[in-house]
Amino acid sequence: MSGPRTLYDYDPGELPLPEGESAYRRSQVRDWLYVKGAGEFSSMTNLPAGLRNWLAERYVIEPFAATERHPSTDGSVRYLFTLHDGQRTEAVYMPYRNRRTVCLSSMVGCPAGCAFCATGAMGFGRNLSRGEIVGQLLAVARGEGIEPRTVRNAVLMGMGEALLNYGNALGAVHTMIDPHALGMSARRITLSTVGLPSRMRKLADEGLPLVLAVSLHAPDEETRRRIIPTAHAQSIDDIIDALRYWQERIGRRVTIEYTMLDGVNDQPWQARALAARMKGLKAHVNLIPFNAWPGGEFAETPPQRLEEFEAILAGAGLSVSVRFSRGRDAGGACGQLALQSGRPAALPMASA
Repeated sequence: MSGPRTLYDYDPGELPLPEGESAYRRSQVRDWLYVKGAGEFSSMTNLPAGLRNWLAERYVIEPFAATERHPSTDGSVRYLFTLHDGQRTEAVYMPYRNRRTVCLSSMVGCPAGCAFCATGAMGFGRNLSRGEIVGQLLAVARGEGIEPRTVRNAVLMGMGEALLNYGNALGAVHTMIDPHALGMSARRITLSTVGLPSRMRKLADEGLPLVLAVSLHAPDEETRRRIIPTAHAQSIDDIIDALRYWQERIGRRVTIEYTMLDGVNDQPWQARALAARMKGLKAHVNLIPFNAWPGGEFAETPPQRLEEFEAILAGAGLSVSVRFSRGRDAGGACGQLALQSGRPAALPMASA
């Protein structure tokens, strides 16, 4: 990260203040940031002008130089953020009848290189800071005209491999669950990984009851390495062992993400092999129809074969569902994030 530092980079209980300033001013700043969602220091009207000026001379609130809003016909919205160093990343807002969810990125691009994913085709840019991760949620709230604390669900499933940006991703999670900041439940935060056993075990040792989602995408090593070129470094057996460790420490079921690719990983024998892999593991399998993107080499599994695959898993006693991604027409569905611009509704860096 380069450029001015955002206050979101700090632990909410350790926000900077001038020497000798009353400590209660920190709680006022924190309230403006995370409860009221202020985007400018001038909005913090109960702070002395001198303190506002001191903060404005040293820090920024908004970690983005520009924001683009790309709505989908299904009600979701893809946000394209330009960072202060000129690089870009994305988030997706997904409103449902009884909840609001934001899909957050942890990186610019992604080093995992999943062959079906437009983000993977971009390669890796850089890690996002703690503030650049949590700042996406705050910017989305401002863009949607809602209070930050009305977003009760977050998924670290956007650009990047969160466990390769461990410190910043976990820091963002701590800001989200801090009762004095966004006050979210850890049980409503999902962290997705391509499957990094040592980092999964480290995360388990943190003791946070997050939802852990593993992008498996194949039950056999040969197919998985075709889909995920970097998978040679981590065997499926090692990933499953790490998931068992996670359950021993956290006690929650895990989610297995499985993108269905026509003729690649969607055959009946692969469904049976996946069911065998899941024996003894408390897991839910998300079958995700492939979301096409320009230049992608794969095709979507036909509906009948998808239903057959799902039926085999269910018949083996697995919890399974088909997840139809939102935001496909806006380039915001699973596997589509690729910094598409187009003709957005550009948003100013608005205050609360």
